[in-house]
Amino acid sequence: MLTTSTVLWQITGNVGMITLNRPDVYNAFNEQMKKDLADVLKEAEKDPEARCVVIRGAGDKAFCSGQDLKEHAGASRSLKESLEKSYNPIVRRIRTMEKPVIGMINGVAAGAGCSLALSCDMRIMSDKAKLIEVFVRIGLIPDTGSHWFLPRLTGMARAFEYAATGRDIGADEAEKGGLVNRVVPAARLEEETLELAGQLAHGPTRAIGLIKRALNKSMISDLDTMLQYEAFLQQAASETEDHKEGVQAFIGKRPATFLGK
Repeated sequence: MLTTSTVLWQITGNVGMITLNRPDVYNAFNEQMKKDLADVLKEAEKDPEARCVVIRGAGDKAFCSGQDLKEHAGASRSLKESLEKSYNPIVRRIRTMEKPVIGMINGVAAGAGCSLALSCDMRIMSDKAKLIEVFVRIGLIPDTGSHWFLPRLTGMARAFEYAATGRDIGADEAEKGGLVNRVVPAARLEEETLELAGQLAHGPTRAIGLIKRALNKSMISDLDTMLQYEAFLQQAASETEDHKEGVQAFIGKRPATFLGK
């Protein structure tokens, strides 16, 4: 297990678990945690044993409450520089990692923590958790990708409402509005998240990565472009060992054993 002062990394059964580990401050980002998370995401991306990644917060109160405002209280700093050097690379890494990434939202996900959750491929949320685009409460705009994720997940009008009011978004509303895939009882959150993660981790990893790549491109492409891109990626998928195994398993009427190759 790779352990830093603020982020834990552990692989079990091909599922890599990233735990934001500052529970005493609701897992808020300080400079160290941003660096540690970036490093752990690099490790998660390159480690072939990790075929699905889960991000969660330590404790039972918070996924991540965003930037630790006390760290730089009274100091002059460039938020533009902070975003470009720290937060934005984290989001890019999650979106381009050709492995499924699940956000396990165990408690409040606010500000950059909300953006982090939205950047994951899927989100499983505790019925006691909530999302908050809290930026406007301190006279800022959402960042770390929220302006890109929100309207695509929930529509423009809801995106504006959540960003401009900064109100709490409860679990039921988040599920109905398409912000999360599933809401489960808090006591079953880890069990159900790991069950989904295990299913994805033992799937055809390279094909899942190509699906993610195609969906990312679809957001900025027309139909003709995507038809051509799908053909290109399908050829790549057809040359994998997992495709061969899948066909043999189908013909043999047995479950496929995918190795992520």
